[in-house]
Amino acid sequence: MLTQALASNPFPNSLTYFHRQNPLLFSPSGSLNVSRVNEAMSMRLSSGRNCRMTFSASKEQSSSVNVDKKRKVVEHICLLKAKNDLSEEEEKDMLDYLYTSQYQMGGIVAISLGRVSNQNVEDHTHAVFMRFQRKEDLAKFYENPFYLRVLKENVTPYCHGLLNVDYESEVEDDILLIFRKGEEFNFGVEFVLLIAFVESAVKEPIEDALASLRKLTAEFPSLIVQSTQGSNFNLSSKEYTHGVVIRFRSSEAFEIFMGSSEYKDIWSTKFQPITRKTLPIHFCVDPVGTEIM
Repeated sequence: MLTQALASNPFPNSLTYFHRQNPLLFSPSGSLNVSRVNEAMSMRLSSGRNCRMTFSASKEQSSSVNVDKKRKVVEHICLLKAKNDLSEEEEKDMLDYLYTSQYQMGGIVAISLGRVSNQNVEDHTHAVFMRFQRKEDLAKFYENPFYLRVLKENVTPYCHGLLNVDYESEVEDDILLIFRKGEEFNFGVEFVLLIAFVESAVKEPIEDALASLRKLTAEFPSLIVQSTQGSNFNLSSKEYTHGVVIRFRSSEAFEIFMGSSEYKDIWSTKFQPITRKTLPIHFCVDPVGTEIM
């Protein structure tokens, strides 16, 4: 049973443990077959402060979404390095100003942000994810006086580093999925993965690795609400060639997927041979997209 599988494959909260087991993607050493999870009985996970929500672990789920029709979107990732002496009040103000910027500027169709839950090699402490419909909207966002003022007055005084990654991707042509609205997006875990493929890697192996990950995430809607990936076109962060954002339904769903034999097999056979470095981070979100403290 699924509960027994979870009990036999504990995932400690400390990401130091994850880093020891897999410095690239923090995959735990235990193996759990995701296919068995999806074929298991439905289980209910309580909504709350540990990023849990109710989901059904069935392989086939009915949906009215036309999966054949896609809509292009532009994903924006901003990773921050907060100062060590940042107070809770300063942190709250910083995140609030960043989150409410969507109401002051056009073009932002979705946003989530929060405190990074895991240790990472570049010491990023907070993450912001935004979605735009077009590259032109993103360009206007970077130049918007209101956003520049928020950065100057409410972000940079509390941070000593900032990394921006942008990529174009596709999602199902459904208004709830485009705008990341509805009950499915109310809770969960946002997983952000930045990838640097080796310069000598040819196009075909890179496309094959990304396609394998895209196919795997699409096969398990009981664990994953939405996943996007694409080539980074932000010149300020050329050290990373690609970005991936996956919204998991709960912390348990995140742990199950990252510890699965299917995922670890794709990573070891498809990604590792052609990957120079990665930066994986994740954070929990509450009903309005901010971190659950």
